[in-house]
Amino acid sequence: MNLVQITPGAGGMYCGNCFRDNALVAALRRDGHETLMVPLYLPMTLDEASTVRGTPTFFGGINVFLSQKVPGHSSAPAWLRRWLDHPALLQWASGRAAKTRASDVGELNLSMLQGEEGRQRRELDDLVRWLASRPRPDAILLSNALLVGFARRLRRDVGCPVFVFLQSEEAFLEAMPEPWRGRGWATLSERGREVDGWIAPSRWFGERMLSRLGIDVSRLRVVPNGISMDGYRSLAERPSWSPGQPWTLGFFARQCPEKGLDIVVDAFIELRRDPGLAHVRLKVGGGCGPSDEPFVAMQREKLARAGLLQDASFHPNVSRADKLAFLASCDVLSVPGRQPEAFGLYQIEAMAAGTPVLQPSEGPYPEIIGSTGGGALFGENSSMALAGALRDLLRHPARLRELGAAGRAAVQQRHTDTAMARGTVEAIRSLVPQA
Repeated sequence: MNLVQITPGAGGMYCGNCFRDNALVAALRRDGHETLMVPLYLPMTLDEASTVRGTPTFFGGINVFLSQKVPGHSSAPAWLRRWLDHPALLQWASGRAAKTRASDVGELNLSMLQGEEGRQRRELDDLVRWLASRPRPDAILLSNALLVGFARRLRRDVGCPVFVFLQSEEAFLEAMPEPWRGRGWATLSERGREVDGWIAPSRWFGERMLSRLGIDVSRLRVVPNGISMDGYRSLAERPSWSPGQPWTLGFFARQCPEKGLDIVVDAFIELRRDPGLAHVRLKVGGGCGPSDEPFVAMQREKLARAGLLQDASFHPNVSRADKLAFLASCDVLSVPGRQPEAFGLYQIEAMAAGTPVLQPSEGPYPEIIGSTGGGALFGENSSMALAGALRDLLRHPARLRELGAAGRAAVQQRHTDTAMARGTVEAIRSLVPQA
């Protein structure tokens, strides 16, 4: 098949959706599909080889902002707009974007959802014109539902079906103040009827979103996320645990309240009140941008007040090799996110390293842990409930090793980037057979 993947870049921030889309395009190409990666907004920060291959960045972040804020910018000379899309300028803009939260961009998000009726119509014209000048693709894949404003023009002027991946948009929209939240949901529901199909990484999230949008779930296909196994297969098997050996509790995701870092820190402090668990250590890794640093500083201060800062370590924005080493060094990993998410890529990354996960009994977590056997669930999403579940697991080291081995085997069989790519092609063909 000839496919186009359109993915927003997050600039200097690590973005799980970028990692996933980049891995998908690489796997599709290995399977013989001609697949073009089209970046939007800002450069993508990745921990694997980029699949962009020199494709220009459309909807450059500076032009998008100026089109929203400056009357008449959409009529600016083409040379000026090209200059504002220069990679060096977009890289500079990445530093400012890293400090932006969803609550700050409600009006801009609505305009993007409105597509050709929004203020970024010229940016959309440029993208559609460029794609229409190339061989017609069999399908265009939009990275997330916030891009549905593109669908009408892409279907009409490029002449191919358009599919949308679902990737935790609910939390982003819910973070917006009114009236942007309500208008955003209404516009997403309206425009969502113009796409050919939806692909979600978990049934729980896909059905939740389409129900909220009033869209028939028959247009949904579930394709679990997958990762490249490069480096994972060479990780050593876990040795048997011996009495007195230190235990390491891990957290690996964006270091922010939404992902529940403070819940993990509080659970660790609670665990260490037990004299029999004085050998437990805490390791925190994952993305940490400028807007996250004050929150992370608060967690460090909390650990210092408890006399435990020396038993905790923080590893922000690590390389791929360091990420694998981090995950393999943990005995159990927990990311008790507070907001609904589509999947949680960190779960299968941890399992691939042989590390079991411990997650709350809500959202997509029961579905993913149930299908892999690579972890356990706890009830109420609170630090006390997490501490209690951790205490029980740490009393049964053999059980931890069994969960880790089961998760690792399941990821290697069903959650690779190759499995994700083949599932995506199957989903496209089932939704639009002529594709």
